[in-house]
Amino acid sequence: MKTKTVLVSAAAGVGLGVLLLPSAALAETVVSPASTPVGGTVVLTATTCDPASGDAIFHVTGPNRDQNVRSTTTAPGGGLSAELFTAGFTLGTYTVTATCGDGTAAGSATFTVTPIGGAAAGTGGRADGTGALAAGGTLLGAAALGSVLLLRRRRAASAVA
Repeated sequence: MKTKTVLVSAAAGVGLGVLLLPSAALAETVVSPASTPVGGTVVLTATTCDPASGDAIFHVTGPNRDQNVRSTTTAPGGGLSAELFTAGFTLGTYTVTATCGDGTAAGSATFTVTPIGGAAAGTGGRADGTGALAAGGTLLGAAALGSVLLLRRRRAASAVA
């Protein structure tokens, strides 16, 4: 009877991981262009945010920034977007993490601020969901390992008895 309880608990953990993984992997934030000179403009877009659920918040962090940018602008391809002017930014790479108005995460992306006359602007940075897939795999592996260890402990206890 106890083995059945362990298996049900492991199955519930795996099921929860399977349900949560696709939504995390599909969250998408895009920054275009991927690099811009100091004083340039980048467009931040959270493609999975529903404009009806409220404003998107883009959290920008980097060498000299830790700020939030609020967006109420509907993006042409769907989602919400905001423009960010990079005057006063230090050269380097910045990370943008987006949160939708309903509190769901919309992923993250990066962009680079280059010197004026530096590298040409790219086509846009995009998160590929690799981190979400790794987190889901870790969750599944931990559930399986925990189940195996618990079963071994139960067998050892029943052998002693």
